[in-house]
Amino acid sequence: MQVASTDGVTVTVHDLGGDGEPFLICHATGFCALAYTPMAARLLRRHHVWAIDFRGHGDTPAPANGRFDWNGMADDLQAVIKEIADGPLPIFGHSMGGAVAVMAEQRAPGSLKTAYLYEPIIVPASGEMPLGANPMSQIALHRRPSFPSKADALMRYASRPPLNGLQAAALAAYVEHGFADEPDGTVSLKCKPEYEAATFDSPDKPTVDLASHVLSPTTVAVGHVEGDWGPALFAPAVVESMPNASIQRFDMLGHFGPLQDPAAIANAILEREDAS
Repeated sequence: MQVASTDGVTVTVHDLGGDGEPFLICHATGFCALAYTPMAARLLRRHHVWAIDFRGHGDTPAPANGRFDWNGMADDLQAVIKEIADGPLPIFGHSMGGAVAVMAEQRAPGSLKTAYLYEPIIVPASGEMPLGANPMSQIALHRRPSFPSKADALMRYASRPPLNGLQAAALAAYVEHGFADEPDGTVSLKCKPEYEAATFDSPDKPTVDLASHVLSPTTVAVGHVEGDWGPALFAPAVVESMPNASIQRFDMLGHFGPLQDPAAIANAILEREDAS
């Protein structure tokens, strides 16, 4: 499905099937909607599952004006929610996707019935990154943009960190749907390194203060702490700030948890719904 957003962007939202209540998956920076199909497969028993490609990711083109700030991503999400749901819907967000879900709910309270957020990037009240420039943007800029084939890309990713930690089906789905076929027979990243870096560098990330206005029942899930500063470390402050939130820990997983163990995260989502 194609949905009009701001900045001339036409957002692609993928219908993953299933019956029942609509459920929307929001991906992390640099990934794409269809990388989460292994997780979605377990949600189909209860939901009609949709997954969004944010601007410059997957099958959604980059905005001509180069606007990759997270307010633009929230515009994309709000446009999709209006298209696929007649009322509040449950949502899953990973990293950036989780943060953008919080932004969308803060803008339009009542958009989200429930939220299951895995390590959302919600920063301290100042909105500043305490370690200065985001190192992830520099890593993104140095990503290899193309490969001779998808098989070559898959072999490389499967042989070295961090993507070698992904579950095999999730990694295969990311490579299959995250690369575009070029006329010369090679493949290239749909989310170009410069798009990914610009997304990481966006200065308008949601803050703990903004999250405090979100009333939707929310689970903030985290893996083990990686590094000196990150979403697993500051998740307790996020949960404490939100009126109706709780934390769930997956000590054996890292920041890529939903792609490392899709079944565990899907089961956790369903269990939280059963308990609500």
